[in-house]
Amino acid sequence: MALAAGVLLVLAAPAHAYVGPGAGFVLAPLFLGLLAGLLAVFGVIALPFVLLWNLLFGRRPPRGRVKRVVVVGIDGMDPVLTRRFMAKGLLPNLASLKASGHFGPLEIPVPSISPSSWSSFQTGADASRHRIYDFITRDPCSCAPVLSSVRVEPPKRTLRIGKWRLPLGRPRVIGLRRSRAFWHALSDEAVPSTVLRVPITFPAEKFRGAMLSGMCVPDLKGTQGVFTFFTTGEKALTGEGGEVVKVRLDGDTVRGRLAGPRNTLREGAGDLTIPFTVRIDRKARRARLSIGGETLDLAERELSPWVPLRFKAAPLVAVHAIARFVVTSLGPEFGLYVTPLMIDPERPALPISHPVNYSIWLAKKLGPFATLGLAEDTSALNEGITDEETFLAQAMAHQDEREAQLFTALATTRKGCVTVVFDAADRVQHMFFRTLDPTHPANAGRETKRYENVIRDLYVRFDDLVGKVRAKLRKDDALIVLSDHGFCPFRRGVNLNAFLHREGWLHLKDGADGSGAWFTGVDWSRTKAFALGLTGMFLNRTGREGRGIVTLEEAPALRKEIAEKLEALRDPADGARVVRKVYDAAAIYDGPYRDEAPDLLIGFSRGYRHSWKGATGVTREEVLTDNVKPWSGDHCVDPKVVPGVLFADFRLAPGLPRMTDVAPTILELLGVAKPRHMTGRSLLPPAAGGEAAR
Repeated sequence: MALAAGVLLVLAAPAHAYVGPGAGFVLAPLFLGLLAGLLAVFGVIALPFVLLWNLLFGRRPPRGRVKRVVVVGIDGMDPVLTRRFMAKGLLPNLASLKASGHFGPLEIPVPSISPSSWSSFQTGADASRHRIYDFITRDPCSCAPVLSSVRVEPPKRTLRIGKWRLPLGRPRVIGLRRSRAFWHALSDEAVPSTVLRVPITFPAEKFRGAMLSGMCVPDLKGTQGVFTFFTTGEKALTGEGGEVVKVRLDGDTVRGRLAGPRNTLREGAGDLTIPFTVRIDRKARRARLSIGGETLDLAERELSPWVPLRFKAAPLVAVHAIARFVVTSLGPEFGLYVTPLMIDPERPALPISHPVNYSIWLAKKLGPFATLGLAEDTSALNEGITDEETFLAQAMAHQDEREAQLFTALATTRKGCVTVVFDAADRVQHMFFRTLDPTHPANAGRETKRYENVIRDLYVRFDDLVGKVRAKLRKDDALIVLSDHGFCPFRRGVNLNAFLHREGWLHLKDGADGSGAWFTGVDWSRTKAFALGLTGMFLNRTGREGRGIVTLEEAPALRKEIAEKLEALRDPADGARVVRKVYDAAAIYDGPYRDEAPDLLIGFSRGYRHSWKGATGVTREEVLTDNVKPWSGDHCVDPKVVPGVLFADFRLAPGLPRMTDVAPTILELLGVAKPRHMTGRSLLPPAAGGEAAR
C-alpha cells in the first residue's frame, strides 16, 4: 500500500467553498504528493545548471531597443493619490521617474477587477480573448459558482484496498486563462523572463525562464484562503472566509487539533489533523505554543514566524504546509488565530512555480514565504478576529518577502524581462480607505486617527522600492511601473439580486425567503436574470443555462430594459446615481469568448459596489445598504472611475495608454514582434536611427 502510494504520488482532497472580499470561489480537488519531498532534495542543486545550460547552448535572442525590461506592478496604485503624494514631495523617486520618462493614468478594460485587468496586461487582449471576467463565474448547468481561472480534474480511476482508496493516474491542474502571455512570445524568440506573483498564473506555465504563481493559488485545503480561530468563547462569522473551533481551557492549558485537508486515501478518515498545546503564563502575559515539533513563545497579539506543518495521510505519505499564529487574547476568553494553511514552498504540493523546483530554490535561499494567492488575510480583519496591527504586520511581512524575491530576480536575470506584482497596496487600501473619509460608515466604532497615514506611508514605501530598483538598473535596461486599477471609497452596497427580485426578473420558490447563499430557493423556471460575483449579471438563457427561459431573440430587449433601470437607479439617502454605466457584453466584446461573459457588466458610480450578500446570490436584503465592514475601499466600479497608473523611464508616443498596450510595448523593447492575438499597440515612438526610445 505504501509503495503504491509512493508510485502514484498523489493525494486528493475536496476543497472547501470560499467567497471572500475580492477573492472568489474554489470548488475543486486538491492534489498532493511525495514528489515535493524529492524536489526539496534536488531543487537547489538542479536549478543553476538548468539556467546555465540555457545560457550557453540556447537560441540567441533578437536585438531589441534594450537588453532588459523590468516591470514593477503595484496592484491598486491610484493615480489621484499618487499625484497628491507626489505634489507634497513624498514620492521623490516616482517624481524623478516622471521627469525622465512618463507618468499618467492607464486606461483599464471592462471589468475593473484584478484578475481580468492583470490578464489583459499579460496577454495584450481584452477579456473576450483571455476569458477572465471575474474571480468567479457560473456553472451554466447549475448556475453554481466556480472559479474562473483554474480547473482540477482528478484521476479517472481509483484502486480500493480494504479501507484504502488509491488514485490510479495523475490529476490535471488546468489554467483557464486563454491567449498567450507576453513571456511566451519572448520565450519563442529565446528571450528569458522571470515572472513573480503575477495574478492568474496558476498553475505555473512552462516557458524559457522562471515563474512563481500569484493570485488564485489555493491554500492547502483547496480554498482561496480560510483561516482557523480557536476560542473558549462564542464567535459567529458573517462570511465564509474562516472557521471557528471551540476549545476548553484546562487551568492554564489549551489543547486542540488543527485541521488540514481531507484524507481521501482512506475511507471515512475525515480531515488530516495536527495536535497542539498552548500553555499560558498570565503573569508574563505570554503563551507557549507547541505544534508539529515546533515550540513558540508568543506575546499577546504577536505575529509568529512561519511554522512548518506536516499532515500525515498514510505510511510514507504526508503533505506540508506553513502557517503563522497569533494569540489574540489570553483572557478572560482565549483566542488563537491561524492563517490559512499555505502550500510549503520547499515542499510544494501543487505546481506553484516553474521550474517546479524554483519555489524550493527561493525558499532555500531566502527562507519560507507566503504562497497563497490572496495571502493578506482581509477576512480575519473583516470578521473582527484579528486587528489592524496584526493585519498590517502580516501585509508588511509579505511585502518584505516579495521585495527580496524581486532583487534576487534582478541579480539572476541579467537579460530579458523581470516582472513582479506586489499586492500590499491593494489589500491595505481595501481595509483602510475609510481613514481618508471621516464620514465613511465603516468608521463607526473604529480607530481612525491612528491609521490616517497608513495608505500614505505605503505609497512612500513603494516609492523607496522604485528608487532601490532604479539603483540596480543599467543603461540598457528599461523600467515600467504600473497598476491594474485605482481605488475609491466603498460606502454603500448594492444588492443586484435583490434589485432583480424587486423588479420581477428573479423569482423565489414558494416558501423561500431569499436568505440562503448561492441562489438557494430561486425558482429558475421563472427567473430571467441573476447576478454573480462583483460586477457581472447573467441572463437565464435557453440553450446556455441548464434551466434557461430567455430566448436568444428576447435577450437584446431584456438587456436594454435591465440596463436602463439600473442606470436610472438613485440612492434614496441623497438621490445620487448608483450605476454610472451598464456595459452590454454583446456590444463591447468581439473575441472568441464573448459568449462566456456576463451579459451585463455593471459599472457602479464612485462609492458603490455589489453588496457582500448580493455577490453570493442572497436576495433577502435591501437593495442599498451601508457598508460598515473594515473593507472600505474598492475598485469594482466603472473602469473610467478607477484608472490605473503608468510610469516609464522612457518617452511614450502621444495618446492615452491602455492596459492592453503594455505587453506589445515590452515585446518591442526586446525586439520581438507582437503576436496576432494582441489587440493593444506598442506605446513606443518610432526609434531614431535604431536608438532606444528614451
